[in-house]
Amino acid sequence: MPATRTLRRLAAGVAALALSAQSALACTGIVLHADNGDTIFGRTMEFGLDLESELLAVPAGTKIETLVMNPDKTGFSYTTKYGFVGMNGLNAPIAIDAMNSEGLHFGAFFFAGPAVFPEVTDETQPTALSSEEVGNWILGNFATVAEVREAIHTVNLVGTPIQQLGSVAPLHYSVVDASGDAIVIEQTTSGLTIYDNTVNVIANNPTYDWHLTNLRNYIGLTDLNLPAVTVGRQKLEPFGQGTGLEGLPGNGSSPARFVRAVAFANTAQPMKDGDEGVFRAFHILNNFDIPRGSVVENPETGQPVLEYTEWTSVADTKNRVYYFKTYEAQAATKVDIKAALDGLTVPSKQPLETTFQVIDATKGF
Repeated sequence: MPATRTLRRLAAGVAALALSAQSALACTGIVLHADNGDTIFGRTMEFGLDLESELLAVPAGTKIETLVMNPDKTGFSYTTKYGFVGMNGLNAPIAIDAMNSEGLHFGAFFFAGPAVFPEVTDETQPTALSSEEVGNWILGNFATVAEVREAIHTVNLVGTPIQQLGSVAPLHYSVVDASGDAIVIEQTTSGLTIYDNTVNVIANNPTYDWHLTNLRNYIGLTDLNLPAVTVGRQKLEPFGQGTGLEGLPGNGSSPARFVRAVAFANTAQPMKDGDEGVFRAFHILNNFDIPRGSVVENPETGQPVLEYTEWTSVADTKNRVYYFKTYEAQAATKVDIKAALDGLTVPSKQPLETTFQVIDATKGF
């Protein structure tokens, strides 16, 4: 076991989440299951300004303190049982999308509106875990979704006001393990709720159960092309391919993306193993790639906020391999989680690949 280390406090730690409440609303996640039992989780990460994510590795044996962003109160500390590797934001030592050495994957998704995280009180302080710190705690301590289900009720999820955000970090969470078990964790005015991820998708607000209800509006969708029909004496032939998905919403809103992701994730062709699953996941997530300029928000300052897909990640939970591609580079990069953590004794990070590479086939003729 590596020597116990303290994950250092950074004043700008959660600046990764410090955006306007409407600047990170387009993330989409999917779960795929291969024939051999391998489980794949993939997601896109959208933000309205440069998230400056880095690849973060935190070894087992790292001491982590909670409420690090609260200037007045301290929470509890724990030493990580498992190491993990994944994405941070703006140099913060806080995982927003990562997988640990046991194949447990965690992803934070913006949940502005429904998310409710109360201020820490004297009563909750000894077990207080701030909304932006949930990833480190889950990945560092647990190997399965079942363990997370049981332990999440032993902490109090609270909100730490973040100056740049003007509020707490409004998030909900996806957790998927190597067995294929998958849940969505949300804290709202109704309290803490854990949903089984029954349709293999997570997006943003509204709540997960609302999205499930909304799916009833689309139960007629099918991956099968529709046949010709006769109306009166007129035979009507369908226009081209894909008619079974006529009416599938195509806009960038969270409800539309949820429905679209359910359609694509659950009609994916059979995949024999994790490698095929990773390949399929990247292709499905291409449907949710947002180019700069197609989603624009104009804040009060008059400066347009261009939301776009900064990176896409795919996690092979059984084989412990984490893949990603960035907006700039597009080529997939992979990290073998166990190999990356082997011998690591302190948290480490590295920049993401941002060079667009082109293969020149000119001389092949």
